Amino acid sequence: MEIQKAIKKKTLYDYQEEDLTKIFEKIHELPPGTNILYQLPTGGGKTVVFSEIARKYIQETGKKVVVLTHRIELSGQTSNMLHGFGVANKIINSDVKELYDQNDYMCFVAMVETLNNRLQEEKVQINNIGLVIIDEAHYNSFRKLFKYFEEANILGVTATPLSSNIKLPMKDHYKHLIIGKSIKSLIENRFLAKANLYNYDVSLRTLKIGINGDYTVKSSDEFYGNQSMLGKLVSAYEELAKGTKTLIFNNGISTSLYVHETFKKAGYNIRHLDNKNTASERKEILDWFANTDDAILTSVSILTTGFDEPTVESIILNRATRSLTLYFQMIGRGSRVLPNKDEFNVIDMGNNVARFGPWDSPVDWQEIFHFPDFYLENIKNDEDIEREFVYEMPDELKAKFSKSKNIHFDVKAEYKKVFAQGLKSKLVLERSIEQHAQICVENSVDVFDARILAKELKEEIAYRVRQYSYCIMNNTKNYKEWLEEDYERKLRSSISRKFAAMM
Repeated sequence: MEIQKAIKKKTLYDYQEEDLTKIFEKIHELPPGTNILYQLPTGGGKTVVFSEIARKYIQETGKKVVVLTHRIELSGQTSNMLHGFGVANKIINSDVKELYDQNDYMCFVAMVETLNNRLQEEKVQINNIGLVIIDEAHYNSFRKLFKYFEEANILGVTATPLSSNIKLPMKDHYKHLIIGKSIKSLIENRFLAKANLYNYDVSLRTLKIGINGDYTVKSSDEFYGNQSMLGKLVSAYEELAKGTKTLIFNNGISTSLYVHETFKKAGYNIRHLDNKNTASERKEILDWFANTDDAILTSVSILTTGFDEPTVESIILNRATRSLTLYFQMIGRGSRVLPNKDEFNVIDMGNNVARFGPWDSPVDWQEIFHFPDFYLENIKNDEDIEREFVYEMPDELKAKFSKSKNIHFDVKAEYKKVFAQGLKSKLVLERSIEQHAQICVENSVDVFDARILAKELKEEIAYRVRQYSYCIMNNTKNYKEWLEEDYERKLRSSISRKFAAMM
């Protein structure tokens, strides 16, 4: 048997050995045909663990192992890792039409679609299979193959044991979940880098949720492709990540191309990558990224799995997502440690940290696995997230109001005061308009100057109107838009009256 001749070159860390022991205990105590799920964070070394599982399983049982992946790149990486553990293996790819040499191998690596086609054609039949390992098991495409391996144990491996489809929960196909070390523990023991999280409050009112439960590409492209958001993105990069090797994740190709164009015009070293690039183009771009210190790579979700570039220093989430899996995958791309790297930046432009919590915060994976409906139904919605926003006037704008003693106005506190006095709630906005008009007049030489200054308060006006609408529990989009227009009109009138009174 070839595996016995090979020399084992790779070793496991202590925590990986612990997980290995737990997994084999379950395999030994459970009957054939039982499916097990193993969770370990991105960057924790799932491929390393299951490669050693394959080696040990073949050695102990004399039965064959099949490893399934969902992408062609992952098949090659997995095969190489298995070889590193001394496991001779064969990749079943599109070039393999029949399997004449199956007796020469104890391990096979296959992409799910390719193997499914060969099994349906009945041209490939692998004998004596004892264990099937499924990488990135949260993808639903693997389920179609389960019927071919009913006598084997199936071990699913994932960082997030939560199905991408609410109607197909993972608990229906896996009977036991084994939890690996937490992200926090891996950071404390220097197996993962620490994430410095920076989040920008973004109003996602225009985003629409599609049938898959996540934001649609079309509405995301419209929102993140506008000049205002592109400007915010560049400012965020310049403030927090300038000069670092940066990976930008977008929801749509159009957005990524706009990002590329915007950064290019600003003089930054940036490339764009999406699934339309050829294999050679992809290789050239990724080689450039690996070897360029200040490189910026903007892409869509193509780099969330099967991409490992330890030198990434900054991750920018230039998108919103309601997928916990995608959230962890994107941030995980920056989490590899190096001798000179033990932390990295995460810049969130989609309220994702507010939606899911900090990347390294504890997650009860057992509860999510057993009660996925409850978890998915209780993900924070955008309206609740926006209620917690606190507007901070940018320093550049603040400087334009330097002649005013107080530029702040607390809408909620004012509403409580007005409500306690039994007065009409609209008095809150009237007082807010008065305060805005006052600071515009105090910092301007004439009415025209003051009106120009008032236009720069657009974001703060939207924030105050939003706070007011929450107070009176009328938070419809049309009502808030009408209030903002009315506010701006009354602010212009108030400015004019104040200057007229000074004549």
